[in-house]
Amino acid sequence: MKIIKTIVAAAAIAAAMSGAQAQDADMQVGVTVGTLGNPFFVPLVAGAKDAILKAYPKANLTVLGADYDLNKQTSQMENFIASGAKLIMLNAVDVNAIAPVVARAKAAGITIGAFDVAAKGADVTVMTNNVQAGQIACDYLAERLNGKGEVVIINGPPVSSIVDRVKGCKDAFAKHKDIKILSDDQDGKASREGGLAVMQSLLTRFPKIDAVFGANDPTAIGADLAARQLGRSEMIIAGVDGAPDVVTALKSGSTRIVASSSQDPYGMAEKAAQLALGVIKGEKPAETTVLLDTKLVTADNVKDYVGWDAKR
Repeated sequence: MKIIKTIVAAAAIAAAMSGAQAQDADMQVGVTVGTLGNPFFVPLVAGAKDAILKAYPKANLTVLGADYDLNKQTSQMENFIASGAKLIMLNAVDVNAIAPVVARAKAAGITIGAFDVAAKGADVTVMTNNVQAGQIACDYLAERLNGKGEVVIINGPPVSSIVDRVKGCKDAFAKHKDIKILSDDQDGKASREGGLAVMQSLLTRFPKIDAVFGANDPTAIGADLAARQLGRSEMIIAGVDGAPDVVTALKSGSTRIVASSSQDPYGMAEKAAQLALGVIKGEKPAETTVLLDTKLVTADNVKDYVGWDAKR
């Protein structure tokens, strides 16, 4: 009788494990992000994937980049819906225009976890406090300029993170009546190449630029490259991300970049995925939108900064 009970118990455990494995394999997850060409998205995607695979080791994940193309991202979302996804982790290229396909996904019973940028209709959202990020970066620029000078803001794609950073920067500059914004509507494509191209144009238009705010670090790096190419050394530059390339530049002491508001892409995506998985299990989050403050990295404190490439 004891042997029979043992066999029955073992069979029950095996059945439970088999059921769990089947549940894992049935967990279809789609991840779509603005681009896979920006180093920021490497730890961002990794944070989401690690959280999902920790909960569902056999989950089937598909990760795609939309190249900041709304039509492309919409098509990716439609494919996730058709494939029977249970969760879509969404880094939206347009906070409002993505809403119709988000609604279709939710109507199909799919949970939507927005990360890094907002997406109208998402079940949960975790992102950097981007207004604060732009504000502290431009507060620092204004301080370095002693509240006086001519500045430019290199904008980016119309994602919520960029829009909020530019707002925070403008709010910071607006506190100083002697700071004049020469340009704030040029799209640097959130890339090094885009920042380079926009900055080349701005340097041609304006004989003097005292400071530059790049909507992210690749944009700021591109602006620095343009200034170097044209032999312009009068400006200081700040960005947002706390990217490894900017950390290296700040440590070198030979860059026009003076600051970056640092993000935690891995932790941000990990938190978003955890909350979204909780929604699938019927757990209502205390907050549907979580904002994570940034810290300013400068040449003075960069030695103490724990960056994206830190071991997790």
